[in-house]
Amino acid sequence: MALYDFHTHSFFSDGELLPTELIRRAIVKGYSAIAITDHASASNFQSVIEKVRRDSDLVKQEWKFNVLVGIELTHCPARSISRLAAEAKEAGADIVVVHGETLVEPVPPGTNQASAECGDVDILAHPGLLTKKQASIARENSVFLEVTSRRGHCLGNGNTVVVARETGAKMLINSDTHSPSDLHTEAFAKSIGLGAGLTAIELATVLEKNPLELLQRVVARSNR
Repeated sequence: MALYDFHTHSFFSDGELLPTELIRRAIVKGYSAIAITDHASASNFQSVIEKVRRDSDLVKQEWKFNVLVGIELTHCPARSISRLAAEAKEAGADIVVVHGETLVEPVPPGTNQASAECGDVDILAHPGLLTKKQASIARENSVFLEVTSRRGHCLGNGNTVVVARETGAKMLINSDTHSPSDLHTEAFAKSIGLGAGLTAIELATVLEKNPLELLQRVVARSNR
């Protein structure tokens, strides 16, 4: 099975590794694609995208590996998310993740709603107690919901699976990697999904079909 991860961090925010080392370690673990999505807000998204893009272009040229350049909008005012996501895409981001209303951090209320409503957001990460209505809106706007292995954030996984199942919203399993040991193996990625309540059939969709759909979306945007 191919491995994908669309939520990782380099030391351009709070990760431990250079983008090149993070990518190299993902390659050795058998990944097919990875997104580097450092924490960002209005103050730094342009510089983060530019820096990671340099390493991404180098890796694509030399190692022929699929790297997506992205950001994770983090603790931003909810009303700014739509504007910042659009500006990030204009600045060259392949993918925009939003730091959802996790149970373990004081994320501004309204973040989940604003992200679900925004067509420029690709993934709503660790959304905590996301409502069924918000999940429906995310489905309508093709916003993927994240099931995560990140400590603390993973406490909301069960709710994410329930509301996604009830509404047809699409899910991804990501690591929210900050250190090398966070990167998944195939067995661990499967365990995260099963532990969150996914069935075997749902797990195949979340680990294989949905990542390919997101990759195809990115390619289609880049070809416009």
